Amino acid sequence: MMFGLPLAFTAPFVLAALVALPAIWWLLRFTPPRPKEVAFPPTRLLLDVEKQEETPSRSPWWLTLLRLLMAAALIIALAGPIWRPLAEATRGDGPLWLLVDNGWTAAPDWEAHLITAERLIDQAEEDGRPVLLAATGDGPGQQVLPTSAAKARERLRALEPRSWAATPDELQPALRQAANETPPGSITWLQDGLGGDAVNRFAEGLSQFADTPATLYMPDALPLGLKDARNDADALTATVIREGAGNARNVTVQALDLKGLVIAEATASLGAGDPQADVRFELPVELRNEIARLQISGQDTAGSVQLIDERWRRRTVGLISGEAPARAQPLLAPLYYLRRALTPFADLREPRTLDLTTAVPDLIAQNISVLLMADIGNVPPETSDALRRWVGAGGVLVRFAGPHMAARSDDLIPVDLRSGGRALGGSLSWEQPQPLGSFSENGPFAGLPVPEDVAVSRQVLAEPDATLPDKTWASLADGTPLVTAMALDRGWIVLFHVTGDTSWSNLPLSGTFVEMLRRILSFSVATASTPAQGETADKATLAPMRLLDGHGRFSSPTITAKPVAVADIDKTEPGREHPPGLYGADDAFRALNLLKPDAGLVPFDPDRLGAGVTVESYNRAGPLDLRAGLFVIVFLLLVADALAVLVLGGGWRLLQRPTGMTAALLAGLLVAGLPSDSHAQSQASTAPRERTVRDEQWALEATLKTRLAYVITGNPAIDETSRAGLLGLSYYLGSRTALEPGEPMGVQVETDELSFFPLLYWPIDEASPTPDEQTMARIDAYMRSGGSILFDTRDQMGGNAATGGYGASPATLKLREMLSSLDIPTLEPVPSDHVLTKAFYLMETFPGRWNSGDLWVEASPDAETMSDRPVRGGDGVSPILITSNDFAGAWAIDETGAPLYPTVPPDMTQRELAFRSGVNIVMYTLTGNYKADQVHVPALLERLGQ
Repeated sequence: MMFGLPLAFTAPFVLAALVALPAIWWLLRFTPPRPKEVAFPPTRLLLDVEKQEETPSRSPWWLTLLRLLMAAALIIALAGPIWRPLAEATRGDGPLWLLVDNGWTAAPDWEAHLITAERLIDQAEEDGRPVLLAATGDGPGQQVLPTSAAKARERLRALEPRSWAATPDELQPALRQAANETPPGSITWLQDGLGGDAVNRFAEGLSQFADTPATLYMPDALPLGLKDARNDADALTATVIREGAGNARNVTVQALDLKGLVIAEATASLGAGDPQADVRFELPVELRNEIARLQISGQDTAGSVQLIDERWRRRTVGLISGEAPARAQPLLAPLYYLRRALTPFADLREPRTLDLTTAVPDLIAQNISVLLMADIGNVPPETSDALRRWVGAGGVLVRFAGPHMAARSDDLIPVDLRSGGRALGGSLSWEQPQPLGSFSENGPFAGLPVPEDVAVSRQVLAEPDATLPDKTWASLADGTPLVTAMALDRGWIVLFHVTGDTSWSNLPLSGTFVEMLRRILSFSVATASTPAQGETADKATLAPMRLLDGHGRFSSPTITAKPVAVADIDKTEPGREHPPGLYGADDAFRALNLLKPDAGLVPFDPDRLGAGVTVESYNRAGPLDLRAGLFVIVFLLLVADALAVLVLGGGWRLLQRPTGMTAALLAGLLVAGLPSDSHAQSQASTAPRERTVRDEQWALEATLKTRLAYVITGNPAIDETSRAGLLGLSYYLGSRTALEPGEPMGVQVETDELSFFPLLYWPIDEASPTPDEQTMARIDAYMRSGGSILFDTRDQMGGNAATGGYGASPATLKLREMLSSLDIPTLEPVPSDHVLTKAFYLMETFPGRWNSGDLWVEASPDAETMSDRPVRGGDGVSPILITSNDFAGAWAIDETGAPLYPTVPPDMTQRELAFRSGVNIVMYTLTGNYKADQVHVPALLERLGQ
């Protein structure tokens, strides 16, 4: 910093020449006198010419000032001025420790993080220093050792913001060991602004084992967060939080459906000094239940998103009682307690009549999700059939016992009952009221604390049989069932063996009763996420389906993501092993959100690093060398000075002559036509790197040996997986077939010659820019000339890659956007009689790292006119193949030949089938449909067993 400005000089001693400006001013005051034009007289007249002593004239003040400015600009330019210089604390003799926070709060300024880090690495490279690069969000599994600046730069470009908070304290042991081996020369921490206990521990530990002044880069403010989504009686509500207290502002929150379409927008008003504010979506229940995601507009972070699953859906619940309202006391009636328990999270519907034959169909017609029947012992047969159909379609029937059920019951109950009830603690009984014993691990109540104050004085007893333990969700201390249930097609029938009021127990008075009902309501739709009969909740898990990245976008599950236990989904803390996102299956999933209801945004305190810390702010522009601009100014001032001298000296008269005018114009045009350095650099930097057939070395490598090729996406991780995958497939081809391909090559579809390769593997990266029209025209020409492209969206859990459909992922949407400008033929999943299924191996499916996606090819024109031939004929090879099974991930191997990524699910047979799928695809593109010829029919029929 100089003069309070972000300005520094590479040679500040040159500025001492500015003290010579007064002397320069004194010298520049004078200028030669202006010459006079005198007509030459006869020689004799020379004697009469009076001799005069000539004295110099003074320069005009503005000319002197012009020359002083030129001299000052030249001196300052020679001093090497730098605007926004890097902090001096980053320089040193030892390794540069570059600690990069890549938690979710770094996402809004991630580009600034990368720009700053790359400048620091460039500076270390100039100084010849190694760089220790550590990402605080990636945990201790990364390499924490000093490396060359080139390797550090390569690692930096592969970093991405994570969807969880950074955990720098996990790096302390590795950093301490690195400091013991080679002390750091300087430490720079690119902080994301978020504090907390873990960050504070790391900062205090860093100042202890690394005795080096640290430079800390801090963002201006933390991004906003969204937490605590709840579906209240009249609105879907969430809470917007911010860092500490600030000025009043309005925040727009969007509600989106599963397809990403905006359903509604609402505004949260943060008052001056308010750390949080609620946002409310007052919509009809049916529309609220379509909401799958809440996000803060303009905040592209995982913390600004709240995912909504079935637990947030507001159910429509029907209530029917077997007791007439006129005979029941309002505060003691069974429906009173049920209403109070369900009102906060359900919309209640009650029939206008007690006639079950009319009441039940009327409630079902209102699209109820759950039906609660209190003390109804026998349901008429006609109504029973309607209830069975409704339950089979996904409804949940919850029944409560009572005097009517104790006397007589129909078969719409999960277990057989003994006639009569069991009285506990009565005058004719020696038994005492029984407390609640336990919740079964195979039911939705698993994990609920058992209340000690709940006691049951009467119940209906179940007939014991072999299936009773599997149907019991809750039991009393003596082991008798309190709640039983059974599945009926897609729905459930649940029975409370006590009444819905307090006449048989005090369970309706407890908070446990409310939580039990809330969990039962989730069965109305999402039953697949609940443990199956005989499976404990500790063992039942939800596999990662679609996870959030640091920018709050959906992405495919990573190899480090692990399943979440059903019982622990609400208690799971998001992190590397359990990133926020959706877990389960498409028809039944659970949302794991980053910010819990009690979360807050605590900024980091730089004083935790101790004295001597230098705090800087991120700047996307970076250092700017001002020398070029100053030299241009000096040149322009020099030209202005020359023109001024020319005019003052009378030289302007030369312009009145034709030859002088022409010369001046030519000189001006010559100066104006010379390209500036900045323009030349701009042209050099923007000229695309062309690698065409003229590049003989590259062309020879591509053509002298058959090679598999992949499209370079610009994402280092994806490109490395593609290279390793095609390398593994090439080795497999060499060991199993007569083809011995060379090592795979990466191609730039914008510039490289594509006709050298019969097959291109193109992994779709949703973050990459869409190819322009010229590039897509090259791709179209390649496919029309006989080439084939295998597009892989690598997201089999995100929907149908070829046709979209439910839950289309960003990669699928990107592929559809790319192909929209091409003349793509009609596609179909590979049929059983397609040549691809017999090109080398006999295949039924084409799995990759995933196994549930389809392989799509061009639909054969003769599909409807096929006879009983075992192989479908066709006019040629399909120019386009689309999959979502991540073939390269299944084929990828390391230097030792070991797989890089596990298959999902882990299965060696699936990996073998993935390699065989690759062999069939390669043979299909190389040999075409020759297996459809009649000469191969006998051999195929023999192998097929026909």
